[in-house]
Amino acid sequence: MDPKNKTMVCYFILKGISDVPDLQALVFFLVLLIYLITFGGNITILLLVFLDSELHTPMYYFLCNLSILDLSSTTVTLHKVLFMFVTGNNTVAFIACMVQMYIFCWLSGNALILLTAMSYDRYVAICHPLHYMTLMNDRFCAALASFCWAISFLQILPSMVIVARFTCYTSHVINHFYCDIMPLIDLTCNDTSIIQLLIFTEGVLLSTFTPFLLTFISYVFIITAIIRIQSSIGRAKAFYTCSSHLTIVGLHYSSLVCQYLTPIGTFKSNKLIALFNTAVVPMLNPIIYSLKNTDVKSAIQRKCHYFMIQLKGA
Repeated sequence: MDPKNKTMVCYFILKGISDVPDLQALVFFLVLLIYLITFGGNITILLLVFLDSELHTPMYYFLCNLSILDLSSTTVTLHKVLFMFVTGNNTVAFIACMVQMYIFCWLSGNALILLTAMSYDRYVAICHPLHYMTLMNDRFCAALASFCWAISFLQILPSMVIVARFTCYTSHVINHFYCDIMPLIDLTCNDTSIIQLLIFTEGVLLSTFTPFLLTFISYVFIITAIIRIQSSIGRAKAFYTCSSHLTIVGLHYSSLVCQYLTPIGTFKSNKLIALFNTAVVPMLNPIIYSLKNTDVKSAIQRKCHYFMIQLKGA
């Protein structure tokens, strides 16, 4: 590569979601609406679980962890998008870019591991219902959730250290709306053989395939147990308890595969899929659990009824 085309950078320029001037206002309000719905939906889930004692179960403990994760992941990506629309400043400091990339990759990996923990919770609930509260006690749930957050934080560390040590780039313009690892690798003029190997072993095998395999195994046992239930009503009820989680698992894996299953070196940011993965999926999570879960709907009705009584009394 011509040395003239290489450059050291202390900042990057994010191209944003759309380059069309006439669409800027529409995109801004769309992103803002998605963020507000995501924020409101996940805060509602957290408040419901905190206020309603009937939701103080392992399933909703992990759902709270997922809501915190969704709030964090959308904030770390969309806050910069909204800031760029308001100020017109698309620059991001090198260190800020590295921090955003690390946090986003950490949260993305944590989502898959957390969904695996939730699939284990459903496995115990359906396959070992009599021992559910004993096996899924408070101490074990806290340890399992802490493990999910910690292991995902450590898994991504080697790749982030290598990317942060890149010394030159062919350009300081990132064709994306947030700092992501794949666009940066595509821009660097450093040797990327080690990072490619790490992405395959850590990103594909450990962070993606292993959680998928464990989730798949859990649902093999779950489906086997459901088939053995003699009552059709019992089978429907058992499957219904897993439908919300199974829907969210499908959304997460399908969006990640579409976004990242692209050869390094020929990578072009698919911004619509990235926006769906980083904004729409976290928005849909609380909606899916609210619409497909009778416990959550009942809790919403109870709290609405309670607040209506309080208002009338006042």
